[in-house]
Amino acid sequence: MKQHFYALALGLLTVALPAAAQNNASFLEKEAAAKRQCAAMDVLEAQIAADPSRAKRMADIEAHTRAFESTPVAQRGTGVTITIPVVVHVVYNTAAQNVSQAQIDAQIRVLNEDFAKTNADISNLPAGFLDEAGSTNVQFVLAKRSPTGAATTGVIRRQTKTRSFSSNDFVKYTSRGGSDAWPADKYLNLWLCNLGNGLLGYAQFPGGPAATDGVVCLYSSVPGGTASNYNKGRTATHEVGHWLNLRHIWGDATCGNDFVADTPTQQTSNGGCPSYPKVTCSNGPDGDMFMNYMDYTYDACMYMFTNGQSARMDALFTTGGARASLITSNGGIAPRTAMAAAPAYSLYPNPATDVLNLRNGAATPAELSVTVYDIHGLQLKGARYDAATGQLDVRNLPKGMYRLTIKNGDQVTQQSFIKE
Repeated sequence: MKQHFYALALGLLTVALPAAAQNNASFLEKEAAAKRQCAAMDVLEAQIAADPSRAKRMADIEAHTRAFESTPVAQRGTGVTITIPVVVHVVYNTAAQNVSQAQIDAQIRVLNEDFAKTNADISNLPAGFLDEAGSTNVQFVLAKRSPTGAATTGVIRRQTKTRSFSSNDFVKYTSRGGSDAWPADKYLNLWLCNLGNGLLGYAQFPGGPAATDGVVCLYSSVPGGTASNYNKGRTATHEVGHWLNLRHIWGDATCGNDFVADTPTQQTSNGGCPSYPKVTCSNGPDGDMFMNYMDYTYDACMYMFTNGQSARMDALFTTGGARASLITSNGGIAPRTAMAAAPAYSLYPNPATDVLNLRNGAATPAELSVTVYDIHGLQLKGARYDAATGQLDVRNLPKGMYRLTIKNGDQVTQQSFIKE
């Protein structure tokens, strides 16, 4: 088990990624792709270098997490499900990069299954880690309401002249060939684009600038994409884990610390599909938890979060948590559409003596339900509506003024007529 470190310097952790520059921006789409590459820690390091107060914010978030983890709620592993609205920015240079709606829907489904521990491959979990595997209290939905309150599909598509992006956040600005973020306090921004230098994705940890907050993934890493070994949607699961304050499981150091008590200490990242058990850092008998989403294994070989990781994410949504505002976001709720104006019906003859004809081009007589009231609001049974002819028999009504209530499904119209 790991010891927790809560010094201010925890935000200064760095990672040496084996990311030799590649001239071919589609490197990961080839069988030669050897290892997952994530630049989340590189981005954090750069943010701290540019803004020293970033380290203080990270330390505050860590202290808040530590306080929550000591509460009975965290220890019981219970909590209210948080549904996070997602806006997907598809930034494409070629038609192949313009990810389809079906793939976006599949990516949201994978996120929900992975975070809820309903993914089918959780059945592959070794017996030694059964007790640690946990579901989370986080779910995702494509945004249905824009920041202005308008209805939306939750998907923004922008064609760009940029052939590939890096971790410099240009993809997050329309002015730089990308797509501007939606408000970070209401949405999870997910950018899908072509990433160069063998990069699969990166995320911004909590507490960073709102304009760049979110997750970036290689467009071909979505379910059914062309990134060999990384096309089941687990890149997004990994990066959203970072966005929810999870570190790489090896702590980005030799036998490092990921600030989670129920993840075994391991020597470094794992790639491919290791054989169980793989013992490092004296973490036997079960060894490395290489099937954890926060390792670097192939998509097909990562399929679990732990209870401790779930509690760490939950801390963000408690009072004072860095992502607590998402609880009250209405971005996942479709705006109410204005009801169509109730139709006006043609009533003739009016005044009527024996029968009153009802006509409307948008409805047949058989679809209507007609009720007659006197001027005092009393419903009258003496008038009968014949749905077959569209005629109202009024011969038994005394002379006077009457009100009609005409229902056509959910639409209700009220009109007046005179009986002579």
